[in-house]
Amino acid sequence: MELIQRIMELDKDLFLFLNGLHNGFWDPIMVMITRQEIWIPFFASILFYILKNYRIKTILILIALALLIAATDQFSGLIKDFFQRFRPVHDPAIAHLVHEVMGKGGPYGFVSAHAANSVAMLVLISRTFKNRTFYFIMLSWVLVFCYSRIYVGVHYPLDLICGGLVGWLIGWGLFRLMMFVENHFFFGRSPKIEKTALSAREVGTIVLIYTVLLCTVFVAVAILRHYNVL
Repeated sequence: MELIQRIMELDKDLFLFLNGLHNGFWDPIMVMITRQEIWIPFFASILFYILKNYRIKTILILIALALLIAATDQFSGLIKDFFQRFRPVHDPAIAHLVHEVMGKGGPYGFVSAHAANSVAMLVLISRTFKNRTFYFIMLSWVLVFCYSRIYVGVHYPLDLICGGLVGWLIGWGLFRLMMFVENHFFFGRSPKIEKTALSAREVGTIVLIYTVLLCTVFVAVAILRHYNVL
């Protein structure tokens, strides 16, 4: 029990350190990054290459992704209700110290559904595309996205780490289930998911879209601050 308490205190200390690394320029950037809508073009490009490369198997992949989102959301919600650990912005012990940038969200934050969602997608999609560069792009997105949840004050690091573990297990399990279904019910149909990889050119396009999105966020914030809109 004492060890758990010590871990929780270290978690709070790390949160306060990371959350304290803020300034007026980064606030709107992190608010944009933490909102899933900003990443729609990035995931639209991923969906395009799923459709292009896997054709009829796209249905199978999309079903797996839908199950992934539902499973991570529901399982994260069950863990939140069981442990009932307050988000930093709701924690009476440190709420007054938290740099809050956006809405507080629900009262409980352990585990993070955002971390579970993003890590599960990293596992399933990167295993489907089988390209190392794509994996690292997705990993960088996961890390930036998860850090933004600390920055805006709604999650402790441990919320994100444990949420990521939940997401990894769900993503891995659904990928294995997808492979089982393909091998037993789609045999003979081409292309085979387990043998089809994203090309370097296709990955380059996704990397370009990802880079342009990040640059657009920075440029937009810089322009708005220049004209005193922010």
